[in-house]
Amino acid sequence: MSYTEVPGERVPIRMWADPAQVESAAMDQLRNVTRMPWTHGLAVMPDVHYGKGATVGSVIAMRDAVSPAAVGVDIGCGMTAVRTGLTAERLPDDLGPLRSALEAAIPVGFNSHDVPVDPARIPGLKGTGWDGFWGGFDDLASAVHPRHERARRQMGTLGGGNHFLEVCLDDDGAVWLVLHSGSRNIGKELADHHITQAQALPHNQDLPDRDLAVFLTGTPEMDAYRRDLFWAQDYARRNRDVMMGLACQVLANRIPGTTFEQRISCHHNYVAEETYDGVDVLVTRKGAIRAGSGDFGVIPGSMATGTYIVKGLGNPASFNSASHGAGRRMSRNKARKTFTEADLIEQTKGVECRKDRGVVDEIPAAYKDLESVIEAQTDLVEVVAHLRQVVCVKG
Repeated sequence: MSYTEVPGERVPIRMWADPAQVESAAMDQLRNVTRMPWTHGLAVMPDVHYGKGATVGSVIAMRDAVSPAAVGVDIGCGMTAVRTGLTAERLPDDLGPLRSALEAAIPVGFNSHDVPVDPARIPGLKGTGWDGFWGGFDDLASAVHPRHERARRQMGTLGGGNHFLEVCLDDDGAVWLVLHSGSRNIGKELADHHITQAQALPHNQDLPDRDLAVFLTGTPEMDAYRRDLFWAQDYARRNRDVMMGLACQVLANRIPGTTFEQRISCHHNYVAEETYDGVDVLVTRKGAIRAGSGDFGVIPGSMATGTYIVKGLGNPASFNSASHGAGRRMSRNKARKTFTEADLIEQTKGVECRKDRGVVDEIPAAYKDLESVIEAQTDLVEVVAHLRQVVCVKG
């Protein structure tokens, strides 16, 4: 599929989604982005849906400006996937103990580690700049300084909502570990702080949506945001690295001889400096991954619909981007009102996972059809592997 171009005020909206199927509130948000004088271009992914300020599933290229709300409050949220040397036959028949072991090693929901994880005890993490990373905490906005210890204890934790850790099988029977998480509470607090700072600036007083407030290049506010943003993006990457290291340890301890092979990692709420049409721009991907030529990516569905490993085709029309997942088709509140635990049990048959009221809002039917989302972006990515989960850990 190629994109549909919808007229905007200053720039067109390039949509890899059917405009007629996108909720009106999300379309209004997209049109608001095109009204901003700094917007160079806007690409919309097939998993698009309403968000705060900017839609989830939007890729916004701006000249000399960036909108914190177009990044999202979970700065650096993304995916990591590791293909192991195991095959399905080596997994135990009863996967319950494996799920319990993963949940014991990696705190979920609002939980955190009792003491900060020592990266030196996790293979592959020793000597990767941890002292310098934590040394940068004191340079962050003073508003988050009281959260230092909490941020340390949340490093290597999953969180809740749509964040997950899964054991999956590809079509050849190879076992994969896949996880989705971000910068935890420290990323959210930094995002909230800077969104508030941006909204108070004079040049943001006449915007079509105050949540789209921007920072401008060359200002101290932009410098402060970029410093905190890039630190939080690094926190998110390191958080996934620690969790994946812990998960690999669990799997190796339970199945001796386990090896770990291909590793893929990608952000899908972040900012990157890129060049298009000869113009240097700041690209915000909110619910989108980079899909430059040859870039590997991970596009998950829901608790029972699997995940795709993809390779980018480098389409400049989408600013080298692709979708970050299936995308929600109904709100969490609506899902809780619509579905029951019995529905969840039925829709997650064959998956070792929570099947209680606390995760009904994550039921597969609350998400868009993953196959359709993949089909809508065949000019953005090629499919490398399809995974189906057999264990799903949620907060």
